[in-house]
Amino acid sequence: MNVVVMSRIDDPGALDYTRELAHQLASAGDAVQFEARTAGALGVSGADPSAWTGDVAVVVGGDGSVLLAVQRMTTQIPVIGINWGEVGFLTELEPEEAPAFLERMRSEGYRTESRMRISLDVNGEPIGDALNEAVIVTQRPAKMLRFCIGIDGVITERFRADGLLVSTPTGSTAYAMSAGGPIVDPRIEGFLIVPLAPYLLSSRPHLISDERNLEIKLECEKTARLVLDGQYTTEIAAGSILHISKAEQPAKFVDAGKNFFLKVESKLRRL
Repeated sequence: MNVVVMSRIDDPGALDYTRELAHQLASAGDAVQFEARTAGALGVSGADPSAWTGDVAVVVGGDGSVLLAVQRMTTQIPVIGINWGEVGFLTELEPEEAPAFLERMRSEGYRTESRMRISLDVNGEPIGDALNEAVIVTQRPAKMLRFCIGIDGVITERFRADGLLVSTPTGSTAYAMSAGGPIVDPRIEGFLIVPLAPYLLSSRPHLISDERNLEIKLECEKTARLVLDGQYTTEIAAGSILHISKAEQPAKFVDAGKNFFLKVESKLRRL
């Protein structure tokens, strides 16, 4: 296999594990390439994710590491995450499981699963894609924003809130869940809209089809911050109109046979 390896670089244990795992892969005949920052931490050569080519990307870290890898890839290749974080909901393997699973991938092949991402533009200008969520929040704490939600050209809701979150089904187990949204099967494709601390009792989360035209207008005189997957932040002006659509390229994950609902039980309900 042609394998790209990426690790969180703030944890010496993760880097030591990554170095040993890469050695095992290379010894087994795999062509191994390191992500640039991981390579720098290990003192070897590497490549930026925008230039990655290969059969699979092995990411050692938590959910943030996986999101960063997906965010920075120009062309999506299948990701298998090895949990070296707090929860690791997007990671399929624990460190002790990885060597044997990667050996089975090499000898028996593997299946992949696609996960939809959302694509955003502001006032017609492309901003980027997100696998988990896009969050609109105030620039200053304790200030509220006013939102107008339009679906297929129809104004469906106006409300004030601390912020607004637009999540994918994959992201429903992340910030959206903490904000009171439902857990959504990742095989469903749609947009999950979750107001953050809305000043309106009737304002509730909505799950709408990805085939609908979703627009959000910032109806206030304040600027706001737009954050994609916790990785990319930009400022949006008062009166801006955000258009949300299904991204052309879904994220791809190696299917390690871990049932989604069992993961919810083991990784979320028992924290």
